Amino acid sequence: MLPAAVRLHACLSLAAAALIALANLPAWADDSDTPEVRRLVVPLASAEEGKRLFVGKGCVVCHAVNGVGGKAAPPLDASAEQSYLDVFDFAARMWRGATTMIVLQEMELGYQIELTGDELAHLAAFASDPDVQNRFSQEDIPEVIRDWMVDEVYQELDPDYMAQ
Repeated sequence: MLPAAVRLHACLSLAAAALIALANLPAWADDSDTPEVRRLVVPLASAEEGKRLFVGKGCVVCHAVNGVGGKAAPPLDASAEQSYLDVFDFAARMWRGATTMIVLQEMELGYQIELTGDELAHLAAFASDPDVQNRFSQEDIPEVIRDWMVDEVYQELDPDYMAQ
């Protein structure tokens, strides 16, 4: 099996090629007969940078990786069996949980976390890289952030729990 970083790079390269091909299709302007070419950009992602952001942005307050982190939200452990990363699927999963995440961020952090596209790609890379995750430990989290980590599950904010 290829290392996670190689699988990630290969997947992102294929996704980038597909997106570039799609992006080069003409987009017609409303008031013009001239096609306008639009280009999509797929950021290069780093699992190490994603680990830094996972802590620095406060994701670790509610999410755990490798058994380290909060318990208010689902753990983000990578699957060793998954040989690729779908950045769009990662973003879609975040979108489905956005309402709950915003409530928890405002409750626990006092503000809503903002992410750029590059930061989202780095976080997705970290969430999909078992090698980098296996090295993640309590020592990666500053004490001030450790004090914020949530030790309980907010089931009343979980749509799946509320549907039962």
